[in-house]
Amino acid sequence: MPPQKPLQYLLIACFLLCAGNAFAQSAEKEPLAIAELGGSGSWNIKDGGGSFGPAAAVEVTPIKNWLEIEAGVAPLFARHSTEWNTDLLFKKPWTLSKKAEFMLGVGPEWVHARNSSVTTNSVSAEVAGDFMIWPSGKHRFGWYLEPAYDYNFGRGHEQSFGITAGLLIAIR
Repeated sequence: MPPQKPLQYLLIACFLLCAGNAFAQSAEKEPLAIAELGGSGSWNIKDGGGSFGPAAAVEVTPIKNWLEIEAGVAPLFARHSTEWNTDLLFKKPWTLSKKAEFMLGVGPEWVHARNSSVTTNSVSAEVAGDFMIWPSGKHRFGWYLEPAYDYNFGRGHEQSFGITAGLLIAIR
């Protein structure tokens, strides 16, 4: 069997498992996904430089009360530089109350940066906490606060602390 076949079978099995869980959630009136729209700030731990910009992410729950997957993007702007951060976080959720949740996540991040006409691409690791507040117990709209730590494996091994905050929108 070619080495690609086991990987293809694994991906198909994961897709079917996630699709089955998504259909099970819709029967319970759980959202299919949650959109996160907000703003983000990042501060370099080594040189103290900061950058700011919008942020957007989509979060799905393949395994209820155990795993949430978030894919997000944030373009960050500073003087003479632009950085696009694209991440994929795997989060463990905890329900604190009917209106509050906390998640702890970890995952890879791709960083595309342009600094003074020099473009670089690198891979980072990200650890993030995610506080979600839902004003009503129906979980239609809410807000979130997500502090994060990033370690870049590229040249300079940049380390940064960031925070993202914004609006939650349930997609049913």
